[in-house]
Amino acid sequence: MLSMRGIQKIYRTDLVETHALHDFSLDVAAGEFVAVMGRSGSGKTTFLNIAGLLDTFDAGTYTLDGEDVSRLTDHAMSRIRNHKIGFVFQSFNLIPDLDVFDNVDVPLRYRRLPARERKERIERAVELVGLSSRMHHLPSQLSGGQQQRVAVARVLAGDPKLILADEPTGNLDTMMSREVMDLLEKINIRGTTIVIVTHAPECAARASREIHLLDGKVIDLEAPAAGELRVRPVSASLASALA
Repeated sequence: MLSMRGIQKIYRTDLVETHALHDFSLDVAAGEFVAVMGRSGSGKTTFLNIAGLLDTFDAGTYTLDGEDVSRLTDHAMSRIRNHKIGFVFQSFNLIPDLDVFDNVDVPLRYRRLPARERKERIERAVELVGLSSRMHHLPSQLSGGQQQRVAVARVLAGDPKLILADEPTGNLDTMMSREVMDLLEKINIRGTTIVIVTHAPECAARASREIHLLDGKVIDLEAPAAGELRVRPVSASLASALA
């Protein structure tokens, strides 16, 4: 699904040159659930921005879903982001004066999908995250965990192949964090590739694989053997939900 080789990313000012990623290489197989960990400044956010085609890089190659995306135009990157990649952020990024239905609808409108198809996608996604009864509630009428589930539904409605999550439980308490991680596990079991950046070991433990970054490089990657897809044990709470 995702293959980076020798990625270099340098941020420059008049006086300072910062190497955010240095000779960065990583493979993520289709269907994997990978957790990326590292201290602040290790390059996690830069990696996520490049993986999501939100930022460019200075050297190296990046292949996404079989396509070399190393030197695409802004328009081409926008097209891929809209059709193949879903983003879940720590801050939810919901529009406060739109209800759940319309928040999930926003990115679908950019695809110019017919109204009937958008409605079907929205209802399926909201049902999957367990918020059908909150379809016409505003974000201010929802808990933090429910707002994050709306953010996940917004991603699911677009049917992405890859979900990139940046500290998706960072603003949530323990119980709500568990609910969101249960949901991400459920989505992954259905076949969607997920890469999550997190500081929380308990969240990283839910992934099938952990990688750790230090000074812009992967320091302890244990890559699956060729053709192997590493599968994690399903958590007890998710097993109960799926039973």
